[in-house]
Amino acid sequence: MFEQRMATSNMMTSKWTAIAVLVTCEVLALTLWFSATAVVPVLKEEYQLASWQASLFSSSVAIGFVMGTVTSALLGLADRIDPRRFFSIAAFVAAGCNGAILMLEPTSWLVIICRLATGICMAGLYPVGMKIAASWAEKDTGLLIGLLVGALTLGSASPHLFNALGGIDWQLTIQLSSICALIAGGLIHFVVLGPQHSLAASFNGSLVLQAWRHKPLRLANLGYFGHMWELYAMWAWIGVFFHASFAQLGWIETTASFYANLATFLVIAAGAAGCLFGGLFADKLGRTTLTMLAMAISGSCALVVGFLFGSNPWLLTFICIIWGITIVADSAQFSSCVVELSEPAYRGTMLTIQTSIGFLLTLVTIHLIPIWVEQVGWEYAFGLLAIGPFLGVVAMWRLRLHPESVKLANGKR
Repeated sequence: MFEQRMATSNMMTSKWTAIAVLVTCEVLALTLWFSATAVVPVLKEEYQLASWQASLFSSSVAIGFVMGTVTSALLGLADRIDPRRFFSIAAFVAAGCNGAILMLEPTSWLVIICRLATGICMAGLYPVGMKIAASWAEKDTGLLIGLLVGALTLGSASPHLFNALGGIDWQLTIQLSSICALIAGGLIHFVVLGPQHSLAASFNGSLVLQAWRHKPLRLANLGYFGHMWELYAMWAWIGVFFHASFAQLGWIETTASFYANLATFLVIAAGAAGCLFGGLFADKLGRTTLTMLAMAISGSCALVVGFLFGSNPWLLTFICIIWGITIVADSAQFSSCVVELSEPAYRGTMLTIQTSIGFLLTLVTIHLIPIWVEQVGWEYAFGLLAIGPFLGVVAMWRLRLHPESVKLANGKR
């Protein structure tokens, strides 16, 4: 009896040590995603970067991510390779591609190529990290995946903090994010895989279609797609929105830039808390409940936040922080749904397919926002994003009514 208690205690210690190291690796590695996006306002000022070029600083990473995840899904890489080795190689290559930007003219097409290559490598970081976390899941899938998405959120926000503290030295932001990724690539080897980890014996191409044919998976994915319609466009453009809004107040450029970067960091980083509490809530009260609530609030924020453009900066930042919390609080739960509705040996591929299509959708809204701003102004631009979460609510309600939803959150749906 004593030996059994000791074994259980050691397993729990190993679990939370592994999760802590994994979360640290994700925070460090995911600083690469928005490392160039964070410095867009400075580059637009110094190099007269066009709006379409600024869009490509974000969308090229998403394009690369889609390319990487499609390749990974078609070859079943996430389920056939030791995930730690996959993560490490991806982090090292991504750090090199990101660092190469420092040797190029910011307006050069080669910068976009570097961002594309960085995005390709992300296929070995984000979905692979979720697979590692899921290997430790036991009645706490939502919390574990929530911690991973929270790490992604904090990592995505970090470049804005680097940028705020570094002033107008945009090179420092690129340098720090590349160094962080290198550290992550080495640290990942200290992560222990959980007892539910398994490798697929062979590649099964029919899995790609299974994500759509199986109705519960299809509904979970549709909910995720609605969520993704909103998320990355908001993350990509909220910094530019803050810069433009604070400039309307008549602040000098350095002051407006500092507070805009700080506000952007706070808004995106607040999502990490949303992921943590969202995971706890979903495991106890249900995945569909959490996702529908979060999307309803975030979609409402998207509709109203533009009307605060150029007004009280404290109120604007407060509403945006609420948006930042709710816009990503549900993200992990769509992945948790896939974990709970899929065969264990192929979870990596199912997660990769989900994220691949989701990020493909982000390309649409990332490029639509600046066009929409020119047409209707910032007051109405983010309202376009509300379409996704409201349709996502419908998909998750239909999943809640499906008999297989009893597999979610230990029957709590």
